[in-house]
Parts: sequence; structure tokens; C-alpha cells
Amino acid sequence: MKNYLVTGGLGFIGSNFVRYILTEDETVKVINLDKMTYAGNPENLKDIEHNENYSFVKGDICDRDLVEKIFSDQKIDVVINFAAESHVDRSIEDAAGFIKTDIEGVWNLLEKSKKYGVERFIQISTDEVYGTIAKGSSDESYPLLPSNPYSASKAGGDRLAYSYFVTHKIPVIVTRASNNYGCYQYPEKMIPLFITNALEGQKLPVYGDGKQMRDWLNVIDHCDAIRFIIENGVPGETYNIAGNCEKMNIDVTEKILEILGLEKDLMSFIEDRPGHDRRYSLNADKLSLLGWKPKKQFHSALEETVLWYKNNENWWKRLKDEEFKEYYKKNYGYRMDIK
Repeated sequence: MKNYLVTGGLGFIGSNFVRYILTEDETVKVINLDKMTYAGNPENLKDIEHNENYSFVKGDICDRDLVEKIFSDQKIDVVINFAAESHVDRSIEDAAGFIKTDIEGVWNLLEKSKKYGVERFIQISTDEVYGTIAKGSSDESYPLLPSNPYSASKAGGDRLAYSYFVTHKIPVIVTRASNNYGCYQYPEKMIPLFITNALEGQKLPVYGDGKQMRDWLNVIDHCDAIRFIIENGVPGETYNIAGNCEKMNIDVTEKILEILGLEKDLMSFIEDRPGHDRRYSLNADKLSLLGWKPKKQFHSALEETVLWYKNNENWWKRLKDEEFKEYYKKNYGYRMDIK
């Protein structure tokens, strides 16, 4: 039995990974450390909370004593660090929490990994560290040009992780994935926001002209790639994880409305946000040559995602309460994080 410390395991990608790995590998025990911020939802893993190979610890990756206790009490074999502040608009408003979690928190996990020894340390980063790219695609050697406090904090965290590989020989692997979508995604991100707004008959706030280009990766493919990298990745390396599916935001928006049988007049074009990158595009040949490729097809997987939100209103309706709406009305005039 191997012990996986999964941080941020109540969030969107983290919770999907916890469920995925426990389903796919009976030799893995997961210790889930999550601070339970607004995006950390216990309901995400309610179906597996009694799994004998799963345990939950409420806490912050910046808490040195708590992380020390986890490492000393459990023999941690693999660390997968999903824990992060990840909402771009919130980082523009106040970057302090992003710097603390995305850099100081990574440092704390690395220090404990150095002290107690781990087989793998997977630092989950993002394609946003590369910044906008007009043509071609960013491979792993592409310059890091983050353009907002969130992506800058993630770039800092992944370079700090790499430095611990070089200096201390910690078996660090950094992954940079493109835009994720799927079940259990907090409804401030573009796809779940637009699906749930459409289901409620509300406007879908499209930034600028809506022609920002993104590569879309289904969250289950992302989880599968992480498992593959844990087993086959080379320490010290960085791997891009792409869905090989570039779409303009406006095209994704129109597809959501088409799936729901609704008219395009639900779209509302709003002022673009500061530092909004025009295009992200990942070259994931390195991971492909290692033997991994995405399995999900975007259109069918998007339909599955829309159906999940349609069938699980109890999960998302309470998240879109008046406090949530007032926060965005006050700060952004209903502007949401549309990556």
C-alpha cells in the first residue's frame, strides 16, 4: 500500500483525482489535506468518505506544524499538490493569498518532503505560466511570461519545486495543464458558470469579443495523465498536459446553449478584464512520446458535463447564493473568471 498525500483534494481537480485514483488503484491510500476555502466542497467526495483507503485532514498547506505531523504520522510516498488559489479575478483584486498558498505553501510541502523522503512530488501548475501566445504552441522549454498575479504565483511555485530537485534531489515533477472542465467545478469558472446561468435563465457574461482561444482538457483525462506521470514520469522534468482541443470562448458558449436548446441572445458581451491573455496553446508532444494521450472527445464530454449540472442542481444552487452573487455584483458587475 502506498500513501498519497493529496493537497486541495476537495477542489475541482483534486476531488476528481482522489475519486479516480481510489477507483483505479486499490494499492493506494489517500490522505486528503484541504483548507476548505469557498472552493473546497466536502460534497465533492461524499460518495467515498467512508472508503477505508481514504482519510481527510482539514488544514492549510502553509501550516508547518500540521504538515509536519502528517508526514511524521504517515509514511508519505507521493505528494500531489493541487492546493492553490486559482481564480484570476480574485488575484487581481488581492494577490496576498495567492502568494502565500501558491509559493509559501509549496515551500512547506517541499521542506517536509526533503526531511521525510518521498518517491514522487507532483507539483500541479498551469498553462497560464507561459502567458499569451499568438502563434504556435508552448512546449516545456518556452519562456515563462505570466501576466496576472495568479499565474505569476503558480510560476513561482513550480520553479521553487524545480529548485528543490536541483539542490536537494527531491524527485519533483511539474505538470502544466490546459483549461479543465467537467463535474464538480465551482461555478465561477467559465463552463460551469455558463451552464448554470443558462439553466437559471440568466445572462452568460462573455469577456470582450469572446475570441480568446483556449485548449480544453477534460478533468478525467487530466487525472489519468497525472497517474501516468506518477508511474512513468522522470524526476526533474516538466510535462505539459493538453486536451488537443483549441476552441474560442464564444464557440464553447454557443455550444453550451445549443446543447441546452437555448438561444444565443442569452450571451452578454462585457468589458474585458485586465491582463486577459488572448490565447494559450500547449505542445504536449513530450508526454505523448512517453505514451499518454487524452481519451475524451470534447463535444461528447461537454454534453456529459452539461447533463451532470442539469441533474445535480442541489450541488451547485447553494453555491450560487446571494453572497456569491453580491460579491461579483460589487466587484465586477457580474464579471466572472472566464479563462
